[in-house]
Amino acid sequence: MTKTETTVKRTGLKRRRSPVGASPGTLIADPAAHRSELTLTLISAEKCKTIASASIDDVIKHRGHWSTVWLDCSGLANIQLIEEIGRIFGLHPLALEDVVNTGQRPKVDFFEDHAFVAVSMIDDVVAHRYEQISVFFCQNFVITFQEREGDPFDPVRKRIAAPLPNRLRSRGADYLAYALIDAIVDSYFAPVESASDVVERIEDDMLKTPHKQQMQELQALRRSSNVLKGVLWPLRDALATLIRNDVPYVKPETKVFLNDTLDHCMRLIELVETQRDAMTGLIEMHLSLSQARTGEVIGLLTIVSAVFIPLTFLVGVWGMNFDPDSSPWNMPELRAYYGYPAALVFMAAVAIGLFSFFKWKKWL
Repeated sequence: MTKTETTVKRTGLKRRRSPVGASPGTLIADPAAHRSELTLTLISAEKCKTIASASIDDVIKHRGHWSTVWLDCSGLANIQLIEEIGRIFGLHPLALEDVVNTGQRPKVDFFEDHAFVAVSMIDDVVAHRYEQISVFFCQNFVITFQEREGDPFDPVRKRIAAPLPNRLRSRGADYLAYALIDAIVDSYFAPVESASDVVERIEDDMLKTPHKQQMQELQALRRSSNVLKGVLWPLRDALATLIRNDVPYVKPETKVFLNDTLDHCMRLIELVETQRDAMTGLIEMHLSLSQARTGEVIGLLTIVSAVFIPLTFLVGVWGMNFDPDSSPWNMPELRAYYGYPAALVFMAAVAIGLFSFFKWKKWL
């Protein structure tokens, strides 16, 4: 595995850039990009219509007959299709380049008659896999580009198809763009709250019995929170830019709703920061508990050694091969009738005395 592949696996973010020296606005497809599929949603205040597996001809045919058109392109392999969409809707070539070169920092760019929003979306909660989603919108269209199928937009699609009164069908393209961005932001709450539950479980288990697996889980969670932090902070700045700028295709009443999305983003940032602090504290606590555990084991072994040192000395003295028949100074106690039990009792008394002394000094 190369260093780049390792980085992608760890962060869940894939980064692509145009070749060095390429002309600005050059679109180059990623060889691993998914096949492009179009879904066209036609919206008016009275009705709506969805065309799955739409074609460019469908887009051209219906665009001028509906108040709002939402074109969703999943998969970025077909560069000619993306260029044709850009030509039909007048999308800026630099923004289209950012669509194809995935891994962009969340941002907002304003052009003369449309806005471009690039954000990161959680594509796989379990694997912590992210993908870039690009949103173009103007007064009468919204265009989304996804790297692959799968998104959090099903609630938005259901709201579009809901009976009247329907704000998504009556408020225009800028409100639809807000609803899509809001769905992306809200999709972060589930994994963030799930991570909080895991952190609480690890804390409870750690207080009972610390083990190595807990440290591995905490390190993986902290790495994921670092990725989230790198996504959410730029997303907050992008939302703030979208709210502050005065462009005709973002109505003031829509900015009120975007402000609510900004509040959600700030709440997510606070949750992630709280988690990071909690995980840092747990990692430090795990190290402290491990060191305390090691200290207890070393202390116990030291006390055992301290008890057996004098006993080993006595055994060594009495085990010397001196003949008491040669001299009265040569281990005369070897002739004692009760020498063996007396030696055992004496050594037991020494051990009990040392143990009692340690208890009195509160070393045990």
